[in-house]
Amino acid sequence: MSTHLENQIDHFLSQVMQFAENKHEILLGKCQSDVKLTSTQEHLLMLLSEEPTTNARMAETLSVSPAAITKALKKLQDMALIFPTKSKTDERVVLWNLTEKALPIAQEHAAHHAATLDSYHQLIQKYTTDEQEVIKDFLNRLAEKFK
Repeated sequence: MSTHLENQIDHFLSQVMQFAENKHEILLGKCQSDVKLTSTQEHLLMLLSEEPTTNARMAETLSVSPAAITKALKKLQDMALIFPTKSKTDERVVLWNLTEKALPIAQEHAAHHAATLDSYHQLIQKYTTDEQEVIKDFLNRLAEKFK
């Protein structure tokens, strides 16, 4: 049985890699927005809907390289979804803000994110508390292997 389970884990992780290729996060279901953006770009809009922020803060929050953030922001600015402003406390600091056009996209991404978490919650409820603890332990130990 162990070998079969090892193969299932390997197959599952391969599927996750294919599904997540070039994405910042995994969301279940289809995006409802007609605007063609990457998941990273959509996630940046969701972050900016909370508050204006800097390139560096976004890179840190998403664990993405500053260069990748700059590239994503350029595309979002070209699409008139964001605009820069100077910080009131330090003129050298650039803060990125959403335009009105971007707000519904950010809200849709947040709803998509919440629906994905709800799907996970519904799936988890099929297991007992003890089984959930075993799953948590397994995922934590597996995550350690990636470090």
